[in-house]
Amino acid sequence: MIDVSPKFHTLRYALAKGSLYARPETLERVRQNDVPKGNVLEVARAAGIAAAKRTSDWLVFCHPIPLDWVEVQVEVQEDCLKILAEARSVWKTGVEMEALTAVTAALLNAYDMLKPLDDQLKIGDIRLVKKRGGKSDFTDAFAEPLKTGVLVISTSTFEGSREDKSGRVIQEFLKQQPVKMCEYRVVPDDVDQIVATLTEWVDQKGLDLIFTTGGTGLGPYDLTPEATRQVIEKEVPGIAEAIRRHGKDRTPYAMLSREVVGVRKKSLIVNLPGSSKGARESLEALFPGLLHAFPMLWGGGHESPGAATRPEKQ
Repeated sequence: MIDVSPKFHTLRYALAKGSLYARPETLERVRQNDVPKGNVLEVARAAGIAAAKRTSDWLVFCHPIPLDWVEVQVEVQEDCLKILAEARSVWKTGVEMEALTAVTAALLNAYDMLKPLDDQLKIGDIRLVKKRGGKSDFTDAFAEPLKTGVLVISTSTFEGSREDKSGRVIQEFLKQQPVKMCEYRVVPDDVDQIVATLTEWVDQKGLDLIFTTGGTGLGPYDLTPEATRQVIEKEVPGIAEAIRRHGKDRTPYAMLSREVVGVRKKSLIVNLPGSSKGARESLEALFPGLLHAFPMLWGGGHESPGAATRPEKQ
Protein backbone atom coordinates (compact mmCIF):
# COMPACT_ATOMS: atom_id res chain seq x y z
CA MET A 1 0.00 0.00 0.00
CA ILE A 2 1.01 3.60 -0.49
CA ASP A 3 1.73 5.45 2.76
CA VAL A 4 -0.83 8.27 2.95
CA SER A 5 0.01 9.32 6.51
CA PRO A 6 1.79 12.51 5.32
CA LYS A 7 -1.32 13.65 3.46
CA PHE A 8 -3.98 15.97 4.83
CA HIS A 9 -7.75 15.59 4.70
CA THR A 10 -9.73 17.18 1.90
CA LEU A 11 -13.25 16.69 0.60
CA ARG A 12 -13.06 13.91 -2.00
CA TYR A 13 -15.71 13.19 -4.63
CA ALA A 14 -15.99 10.78 -7.55
CA LEU A 15 -18.62 9.93 -10.17
CA ALA A 16 -18.45 6.72 -12.21
CA LYS A 17 -20.77 5.08 -14.70
CA GLY A 18 -21.31 1.86 -16.61
CA SER A 19 -23.89 0.05 -18.74
CA LEU A 20 -25.53 -3.36 -19.02
CA TYR A 21 -26.70 -3.90 -22.60
CA ALA A 22 -29.77 -6.11 -23.05
CA ARG A 23 -32.58 -6.91 -25.47
CA PRO A 24 -35.47 -4.41 -25.61
CA GLU A 25 -37.91 -7.01 -24.27
CA THR A 26 -35.61 -7.66 -21.31
CA LEU A 27 -35.40 -3.98 -20.48
CA GLU A 28 -39.17 -3.70 -20.73
CA ARG A 29 -39.57 -6.43 -18.13
CA VAL A 30 -37.20 -4.47 -15.87
CA ARG A 31 -39.39 -1.38 -16.33
CA GLN A 32 -42.50 -3.37 -15.45
CA ASN A 33 -40.79 -5.03 -12.48
CA ASP A 34 -41.54 -8.38 -14.09
CA VAL A 35 -38.31 -10.27 -13.38
CA PRO A 36 -38.50 -13.59 -11.48
CA LYS A 37 -35.61 -12.73 -9.14
CA GLY A 38 -37.20 -9.46 -8.07
CA ASN A 39 -36.83 -5.71 -8.52
CA VAL A 40 -33.65 -5.28 -10.56
CA LEU A 41 -33.40 -1.53 -10.04
CA GLU A 42 -33.60 -1.68 -6.26
CA VAL A 43 -31.36 -4.72 -5.86
CA ALA A 44 -28.68 -3.27 -8.16
CA ARG A 45 -28.77 0.04 -6.30
CA ALA A 46 -28.45 -1.64 -2.90
CA ALA A 47 -25.68 -3.93 -4.15
CA GLY A 48 -23.70 -0.97 -5.46
CA ILE A 49 -23.94 0.94 -2.19
CA ALA A 50 -22.94 -2.12 -0.17
CA ALA A 51 -19.98 -2.86 -2.44
CA ALA A 52 -18.65 0.68 -2.27
CA LYS A 53 -18.32 0.35 1.48
CA ARG A 54 -16.26 -2.84 1.07
CA THR A 55 -13.97 -1.72 -1.73
CA SER A 56 -10.78 -2.27 0.28
CA ASP A 57 -11.83 -5.91 0.88
CA TRP A 58 -11.59 -6.59 -2.86
CA LEU A 59 -8.85 -4.27 -4.09
CA VAL A 60 -5.52 -5.14 -2.54
CA PHE A 61 -3.93 -1.69 -2.51
CA CYS A 62 -7.01 0.35 -1.61
CA HIS A 63 -7.13 1.99 1.80
CA PRO A 64 -10.22 1.51 3.99
CA ILE A 65 -12.00 4.85 3.65
CA PRO A 66 -14.70 6.26 5.96
CA LEU A 67 -17.27 7.06 3.30
CA ASP A 68 -19.56 9.97 4.12
CA TRP A 69 -21.96 9.36 1.25
CA VAL A 70 -22.62 6.88 -1.56
CA GLU A 71 -25.43 7.05 -4.09
CA VAL A 72 -26.22 4.69 -6.96
CA GLN A 73 -28.76 5.38 -9.68
CA VAL A 74 -30.03 2.73 -12.11
CA GLU A 75 -31.78 4.02 -15.22
CA VAL A 76 -33.53 1.98 -17.89
CA GLN A 77 -32.61 3.31 -21.34
CA GLU A 78 -33.41 2.16 -24.89
CA ASP A 79 -30.62 -0.38 -25.17
CA CYS A 80 -29.18 -0.73 -21.67
CA LEU A 81 -29.35 -0.24 -17.95
CA LYS A 82 -27.22 2.77 -17.11
CA ILE A 83 -25.56 2.84 -13.70
CA LEU A 84 -24.30 6.06 -12.09
CA ALA A 85 -22.46 5.91 -8.78
CA GLU A 86 -21.21 8.80 -6.62
CA ALA A 87 -19.04 8.73 -3.52
CA ARG A 88 -17.90 11.41 -1.11
CA SER A 89 -15.50 11.42 1.84
CA VAL A 90 -13.35 13.81 3.82
CA TRP A 91 -10.14 11.83 3.77
CA LYS A 92 -6.50 11.60 2.70
CA THR A 93 -7.02 9.68 -0.53
CA GLY A 94 -9.59 9.66 -3.30
CA VAL A 95 -12.84 7.73 -3.71
CA GLU A 96 -12.57 6.87 -7.41
CA MET A 97 -12.29 3.15 -6.77
CA GLU A 98 -15.27 3.21 -4.43
CA ALA A 99 -17.42 4.76 -7.16
CA LEU A 100 -16.14 2.31 -9.78
CA THR A 101 -16.70 -0.63 -7.43
CA ALA A 102 -20.26 0.52 -6.81
CA VAL A 103 -20.92 0.63 -10.56
CA THR A 104 -19.36 -2.79 -11.13
CA ALA A 105 -21.27 -4.45 -8.31
CA ALA A 106 -24.56 -2.95 -9.45
CA LEU A 107 -23.95 -4.18 -13.00
CA LEU A 108 -23.00 -7.69 -11.88
CA ASN A 109 -26.10 -8.01 -9.70
CA ALA A 110 -28.32 -6.81 -12.53
CA TYR A 111 -26.57 -9.26 -14.88
CA ASP A 112 -27.16 -12.13 -12.45
CA MET A 113 -30.85 -11.28 -12.16
CA LEU A 114 -31.37 -10.98 -15.92
CA LYS A 115 -29.20 -13.78 -17.30
CA PRO A 116 -32.05 -16.38 -17.22
CA LEU A 117 -34.03 -14.05 -19.51
CA ASP A 118 -31.37 -12.86 -21.93
CA ASP A 119 -28.32 -14.66 -23.37
CA GLN A 120 -27.02 -11.50 -25.04
CA LEU A 121 -26.27 -9.41 -21.94
CA LYS A 122 -23.08 -7.38 -22.14
CA ILE A 123 -21.40 -5.21 -19.54
CA GLY A 124 -19.41 -2.24 -20.81
CA ASP A 125 -18.44 1.42 -20.71
CA ILE A 126 -17.35 1.34 -17.06
CA ARG A 127 -15.35 4.48 -16.44
CA LEU A 128 -14.63 7.32 -14.07
CA VAL A 129 -16.52 10.43 -15.15
CA LYS A 130 -14.99 12.95 -12.76
CA LYS A 131 -13.28 13.34 -9.43
CA ARG A 132 -12.47 16.19 -7.07
CA GLY A 133 -10.29 16.65 -4.03
CA GLY A 134 -6.64 16.28 -3.09
CA LYS A 135 -3.63 18.48 -3.70
CA SER A 136 -4.30 18.90 -7.41
CA ASP A 137 -7.41 20.95 -6.61
CA PHE A 138 -5.43 23.44 -4.55
CA THR A 139 -2.40 24.18 -6.69
CA ASP A 140 -1.50 27.71 -7.77
CA ALA A 141 0.68 28.54 -10.77
CA PHE A 142 3.17 31.40 -10.88
CA ALA A 143 4.64 33.31 -13.78
CA GLU A 144 7.97 33.31 -11.89
CA PRO A 145 9.13 31.11 -8.99
CA LEU A 146 8.61 32.56 -5.54
CA LYS A 147 11.82 34.01 -4.09
CA THR A 148 12.38 32.00 -0.95
CA GLY A 149 14.73 31.94 2.04
CA VAL A 150 15.42 29.50 4.89
CA LEU A 151 16.61 30.89 8.23
CA VAL A 152 17.99 28.37 10.71
CA ILE A 153 17.79 29.68 14.28
CA SER A 154 20.08 27.76 16.62
CA THR A 155 23.00 28.94 18.71
CA SER A 156 24.64 25.50 18.69
CA THR A 157 24.37 25.25 14.91
CA PHE A 158 25.66 28.80 14.52
CA GLU A 159 28.68 27.93 16.69
CA GLY A 160 29.35 24.74 14.72
CA SER A 161 28.65 22.21 17.48
CA ARG A 162 25.45 20.95 15.90
CA GLU A 163 24.72 19.94 12.32
CA ASP A 164 21.86 21.68 10.54
CA LYS A 165 19.36 19.01 9.54
CA SER A 166 16.04 20.85 9.49
CA GLY A 167 17.25 23.60 7.15
CA ARG A 168 18.48 20.98 4.68
CA VAL A 169 15.20 19.07 4.91
CA ILE A 170 13.27 22.25 4.13
CA GLN A 171 15.44 23.03 1.12
CA GLU A 172 15.07 19.49 -0.20
CA PHE A 173 11.29 19.64 0.16
CA LEU A 174 11.12 22.98 -1.63
CA LYS A 175 12.84 21.55 -4.71
CA GLN A 176 9.43 20.12 -5.66
CA GLN A 177 7.64 23.47 -5.28
CA PRO A 178 7.39 26.53 -7.57
CA VAL A 179 10.01 28.44 -5.60
CA LYS A 180 13.58 29.63 -6.07
CA MET A 181 15.93 29.29 -3.12
CA CYS A 182 17.60 32.70 -2.79
CA GLU A 183 18.82 32.85 0.81
CA TYR A 184 20.00 30.40 3.46
CA ARG A 185 21.50 31.53 6.74
CA VAL A 186 22.14 30.30 10.27
CA VAL A 187 21.80 32.72 13.18
CA PRO A 188 21.92 32.21 16.98
CA ASP A 189 18.92 32.35 19.29
CA ASP A 190 19.11 36.12 19.48
CA VAL A 191 16.07 38.33 18.93
CA ASP A 192 18.01 41.23 17.43
CA GLN A 193 19.75 39.04 14.85
CA ILE A 194 16.52 37.25 13.92
CA VAL A 195 14.69 40.55 13.50
CA ALA A 196 17.54 42.05 11.47
CA THR A 197 17.73 39.06 9.11
CA LEU A 198 13.99 38.81 8.50
CA THR A 199 13.75 42.57 7.90
CA GLU A 200 16.68 42.49 5.49
CA TRP A 201 15.27 39.58 3.51
CA VAL A 202 11.92 41.31 3.07
CA ASP A 203 12.85 44.98 2.75
CA GLN A 204 16.15 44.68 0.87
CA LYS A 205 16.18 41.23 -0.76
CA GLY A 206 12.49 41.25 -1.68
CA LEU A 207 11.88 37.61 -0.75
CA ASP A 208 8.32 36.37 -1.16
CA LEU A 209 8.42 33.43 1.24
CA ILE A 210 10.62 32.91 4.31
CA PHE A 211 10.79 29.81 6.48
CA THR A 212 12.44 29.86 9.86
CA THR A 213 13.28 26.66 11.72
CA GLY A 214 14.07 26.40 15.40
CA GLY A 215 13.36 28.40 18.54
CA THR A 216 9.60 27.74 18.68
CA GLY A 217 9.43 25.67 21.85
CA LEU A 218 9.24 26.47 25.56
CA GLY A 219 12.97 26.58 26.32
CA PRO A 220 14.55 29.69 27.83
CA TYR A 221 16.30 30.53 24.54
CA ASP A 222 13.33 29.77 22.24
CA LEU A 223 12.62 33.31 21.04
CA THR A 224 11.70 32.93 17.37
CA PRO A 225 7.97 33.73 17.80
CA GLU A 226 8.77 36.88 19.79
CA ALA A 227 11.25 38.04 17.15
CA THR A 228 8.86 37.25 14.31
CA ARG A 229 6.09 39.29 15.88
CA GLN A 230 8.39 42.31 15.89
CA VAL A 231 8.79 41.99 12.11
CA ILE A 232 5.36 41.08 10.79
CA GLU A 233 2.58 43.59 10.18
CA LYS A 234 -0.29 41.10 10.02
CA GLU A 235 -0.55 37.68 11.67
CA VAL A 236 -2.00 34.66 9.84
CA PRO A 237 -3.01 32.33 12.68
CA GLY A 238 -4.70 29.72 10.46
CA ILE A 239 -1.37 28.63 8.98
CA ALA A 240 0.20 28.11 12.40
CA GLU A 241 -2.92 26.27 13.54
CA ALA A 242 -2.63 23.94 10.55
CA ILE A 243 0.97 23.13 11.52
CA ARG A 244 0.03 22.30 15.10
CA ARG A 245 -3.10 20.35 14.18
CA HIS A 246 -1.22 18.22 11.65
CA GLY A 247 1.59 17.68 14.14
CA LYS A 248 -0.77 16.83 17.02
CA ASP A 249 -2.18 13.96 14.94
CA ARG A 250 1.35 12.51 14.96
CA THR A 251 2.76 13.41 18.39
CA PRO A 252 1.20 15.01 21.48
CA TYR A 253 4.29 17.20 21.84
CA ALA A 254 3.20 19.30 18.87
CA MET A 255 0.82 21.19 21.15
CA LEU A 256 3.86 22.64 22.93
CA SER A 257 5.09 24.39 19.80
CA ARG A 258 4.59 28.15 19.40
CA GLU A 259 4.97 28.82 15.66
CA VAL A 260 3.92 32.25 14.40
CA VAL A 261 3.09 33.08 10.78
CA GLY A 262 2.59 36.53 9.39
CA VAL A 263 2.95 39.03 6.57
CA ARG A 264 5.41 41.89 6.18
CA LYS A 265 4.62 44.01 3.11
CA LYS A 266 3.86 41.30 0.53
CA SER A 267 6.12 38.65 2.04
CA LEU A 268 5.01 35.66 4.07
CA ILE A 269 7.10 34.55 7.06
CA VAL A 270 6.47 31.05 8.44
CA ASN A 271 7.97 29.64 11.65
CA LEU A 272 8.63 25.88 11.48
CA PRO A 273 9.73 23.53 14.27
CA GLY A 274 13.43 22.97 14.83
CA SER A 275 13.39 19.19 14.40
CA SER A 276 13.88 17.90 10.87
CA LYS A 277 10.91 15.53 11.24
CA GLY A 278 8.67 18.31 12.55
CA ALA A 279 9.78 20.69 9.81
CA ARG A 280 8.99 18.19 7.06
CA GLU A 281 5.62 17.23 8.52
CA SER A 282 4.73 20.90 8.79
CA LEU A 283 5.57 21.49 5.14
CA GLU A 284 3.47 18.48 4.16
CA ALA A 285 0.57 20.05 6.05
CA LEU A 286 0.98 23.44 4.36
CA PHE A 287 1.62 22.70 0.69
CA PRO A 288 0.19 23.37 -1.78
CA GLY A 289 -2.52 25.42 -0.02
CA LEU A 290 0.05 27.81 1.47
CA LEU A 291 0.91 29.10 -2.01
CA HIS A 292 -2.58 30.53 -2.43
CA ALA A 293 -1.54 33.28 -0.03
CA PHE A 294 0.41 34.99 -2.80
CA PRO A 295 -2.37 35.64 -5.35
CA MET A 296 -4.26 37.10 -2.39
CA LEU A 297 -1.32 39.21 -1.21
CA TRP A 298 -0.81 40.44 -4.76
CA GLY A 299 -4.44 41.51 -5.11
CA GLY A 300 -5.76 38.61 -7.18
CA GLY A 301 -8.15 37.21 -4.59
CA HIS A 302 -9.31 33.60 -4.50
CA GLU A 303 -10.35 33.27 -8.12
CA SER A 304 -7.42 34.82 -10.01
CA PRO A 305 -7.13 33.03 -13.38
CA GLY A 306 -3.89 31.79 -14.92
CA ALA A 307 -0.44 32.15 -13.44
CA ALA A 308 -0.19 34.64 -10.58
CA THR A 309 2.21 37.52 -11.21
CA ARG A 310 4.25 39.30 -8.56
CA PRO A 311 3.68 43.07 -8.49
CA GLU A 312 6.60 45.08 -9.84
CA LYS A 313 6.96 46.93 -6.56
CA GLN A 314 6.45 45.53 -3.10
